[in-house]
Amino acid sequence: MTAHHHHAHGHDHSHANERRVFFAMWLTGTFMIVEFAGGILSGSLALIADAGHMLTDTGALMLAWLATRLARKPADIARSYGYGRAETLAAFTNGIVMLGLVAWILFEAATRILEPRDILAGPMLAVALAGLAVNIVALKLLHGGDGNLNMRGAALHVMGDLLGSVAAIAAAIVILTTGFTAIDPILSVLVALLILRSAASIIRESAHILMEGAPEDAHGADIAADLTAEVPGLADVHHVHAWSLSPERKVATLHARLAPGTDAGAALAAIKARLAAKFGIGHATVQIEAADCPDDAAHGR
Repeated sequence: MTAHHHHAHGHDHSHANERRVFFAMWLTGTFMIVEFAGGILSGSLALIADAGHMLTDTGALMLAWLATRLARKPADIARSYGYGRAETLAAFTNGIVMLGLVAWILFEAATRILEPRDILAGPMLAVALAGLAVNIVALKLLHGGDGNLNMRGAALHVMGDLLGSVAAIAAAIVILTTGFTAIDPILSVLVALLILRSAASIIRESAHILMEGAPEDAHGADIAADLTAEVPGLADVHHVHAWSLSPERKVATLHARLAPGTDAGAALAAIKARLAAKFGIGHATVQIEAADCPDDAAHGR
């Protein structure tokens, strides 16, 4: 695949992701109003919580949509690597917003378990079933994307909504058949805990990228050991730094000391080829050294 074709392919993915997120955003935002009204009329916390979740989802999907557009922008003077980090930043923001929502649901559920309220289970069931259908459509839209961290973050929100709809349906059926209204806040807590687990995963992964953490499969020590073993003429590899601009774009810098008589151009080409093939690092800055490292001398090492 040529570089031009690969670039065009990336653009196609980006446009497809953008359209999917946009439609999911409008679908979610429109039904949120219906679900909130249904929650107020029926007195169901499960519906109100799910509508609140849908509100953050609409915001999250809007963030994801904007991030996908930003990520397509070319590099400029101020941002030499481009805007790829926008998607990771959006995913991190989505996760933080979800934590706030979880806290609100847990507080409201505790209040309602202590002071049960009357719930109209019939309207609650009808709205929850409609919500389930909307969430299934939105999830299918997002899962058709290319699965980057930003798309996963957006899909996570919709999955939380879908679980919320399932919980509301279950609560409505229990209330209709037994009159046990406390099931409504109890199931809201269950959904909140499921959301919490997924949100923590997205926050951890996106924060690792934003903090310039090493990719899971490209730690400095492993890169140094592999290059020294696989590239002819390499005496030593040190000062290795690897990080990610986004989950799909890994970057590295390193110093390579050559054995006497080694061709520097050939060694450099071999190092870059190995980094791409073994670790998926497409952009690497390599400092070739024929003697002691000048950085070590500067720091008195």
